[in-house]
Amino acid sequence: MCGIFGVVSTERHIRNRRLIDNIVNSLFLFSQTRGSEAAGIALNTSHSINILKQAGSPSELIKRIEYKDIFNDSVSSYLEKQDLSSKTCFSLIGHSRLVTNGSQSQDINNQPVSVPGITAVHNGIITNQNEILSNNIDIELDTEVDTELLLKLLSKHNKFTNNIQLATKKTFEVIKGSASVAAFLEDSPYLLLATNTGSLFYICDIINGLLIFASERFILMKLLKHIKSLALVSNPIIVQIKPSEALNIDLSNFKLNSFKFQTISKNTYINSPNSSLKFVLDYTRNPKTINRCTKCVLPITYPFMDLDSEGVCRYCRRHSKFSVRGEDQLFKEVEKYRSLDGNPDCIVAVSGGRDSCYGLHYIKKVLGMNPIAFTYDWGLVTDLARRNTARVCGSLGIEHIYRTPNLSMKRKNVRLNVEAWLKKPELGMIPLFLAGDKAFYYHARKLRKETGIKLVFFCTGNMMEDTPYKFGYSGVKGGECGNRLTKLSSKDKIGLIYYYFKHFILNPSYINKSLLDTALAYWHTFVINDDFLYLFQYLHWDENTVVKTIIDNYEWETSPDTNTTWRIGDATAAFYNYIYYTIAGFSEDDDMLSHMVREGILSREEAIIKSEDYSKPRVKSIIEYCQMVGINYEETISTINRAKRIY
Repeated sequence: MCGIFGVVSTERHIRNRRLIDNIVNSLFLFSQTRGSEAAGIALNTSHSINILKQAGSPSELIKRIEYKDIFNDSVSSYLEKQDLSSKTCFSLIGHSRLVTNGSQSQDINNQPVSVPGITAVHNGIITNQNEILSNNIDIELDTEVDTELLLKLLSKHNKFTNNIQLATKKTFEVIKGSASVAAFLEDSPYLLLATNTGSLFYICDIINGLLIFASERFILMKLLKHIKSLALVSNPIIVQIKPSEALNIDLSNFKLNSFKFQTISKNTYINSPNSSLKFVLDYTRNPKTINRCTKCVLPITYPFMDLDSEGVCRYCRRHSKFSVRGEDQLFKEVEKYRSLDGNPDCIVAVSGGRDSCYGLHYIKKVLGMNPIAFTYDWGLVTDLARRNTARVCGSLGIEHIYRTPNLSMKRKNVRLNVEAWLKKPELGMIPLFLAGDKAFYYHARKLRKETGIKLVFFCTGNMMEDTPYKFGYSGVKGGECGNRLTKLSSKDKIGLIYYYFKHFILNPSYINKSLLDTALAYWHTFVINDDFLYLFQYLHWDENTVVKTIIDNYEWETSPDTNTTWRIGDATAAFYNYIYYTIAGFSEDDDMLSHMVREGILSREEAIIKSEDYSKPRVKSIIEYCQMVGINYEETISTINRAKRIY
């Protein structure tokens, strides 16, 4: 998620302006992989706290005249008041923002955030804001960001107890979700670093008076490598602030006090009811006239579909029961990676969806591993998904690493492909809308190198959720009957290239700035060796177990605009499912339901009922997608509604 960082230093290092500037600028640049939509800094001179923040990337901020001026003025103010006997520290905290709530266009929503008594930066998501406000009627919010609530709650407890350790404990007992915070206590000479996920790391030179912290270990590793002068720092060991732990730094004498606090895990979120809006049409009643398989729910419009004399489709005829390697084999597989000292021993790719959240629970609670959660947010991960990830990571005390590209650029690339598609609707070209998310694989491999952790889990890949139609409409037949996307034959991979090339020629609007994303998506998916461990190749996937586990243990949040729990954290799903249902009369849920029928989990009658329910258009999510991508909602839906149907 967001990147937070900071520096605490005695006068000795502050007088070396070249070193300090290099450290802070590097922290900004290295942290922007976690978010680059806004940036800010608060500089504490021990007499005043000076703040600068803006919408835009950290790399843009550090080039601004205003940034250089506030830095120079703050350092000068600090040095003017120092004497030979003074041990007062100069300190700063910084923020690189991935926007979750509160538009970055309004600086009041950017960080650092100031409330009476506290100025702070925060990484995470508070998921029970309404509940906290109802129990604290004396707290009123002036911004849209949950950081303000966190700080006002901390300030309230600190004033009441006059004990920052107790105030921190009481605050983290109440909040639900994930939170890592760096806070200046304005009435006391303290900088508080606290986390319930372990997403805070620091290096410290007690002798010479220098402490540097950041959201990730790797950020500090890069800093140590980049700035040769830090090799002079005695014992530059990177220390993690563990989940439910805090470090309180006395800025008057550079003394450090660490303490633990125990959090109570409660996760919930209150959704507002959905309302019906115009333009989007409910086609779920129309396809009842489509000829469907008599055994599953797939229609005749499904790619490469044929029905035998009894009306049974080729997919049912060729289906063989899914088999997995088994839990015993899984335990044997992970044993060679298991950490004996509690240090992280695996990376778990987490999207915020049901399978990955369950997988994180299983890997931590059942396998007994020590995971780091990893999310690649390519611009179309929803706030719902972020909240759900925050719930699980916060409750389990798991460090959560985010990687984000230039989100505006990614969304623009998606917009270019959607606009091209609208000019000439073609079902086989829809996967281009999702090309940008395939860098998930690249960043997982990169993170493995950065951390030195060899084992990477993906919790995707259960066969119930296989969707071969997405490439079937591109003429790729090899994806049918349970073959995973990444297991396509060389012939099918070449056929996919040919199909896209042909339609690029037929519709030149696809030849745009998104081509690099498209090429990289193909490379990461089909060319690079897939050497991850897929959890559901070892475990039988059961929807009831998965959903019940994450709701009961973490109060995982479902979507208010659908009864399905599949892909509700992916902003793209509601949009492309509306297209598929409008043009072809089915959604991806029909694939899942058909697999469940074949496996004997559901009857066909039950699947038909669920199909009509799950396939209803998700109006609010479609609108959210259009807003995120930057396309006109009314014009887009009208074009889809006019598209030629194949039923």
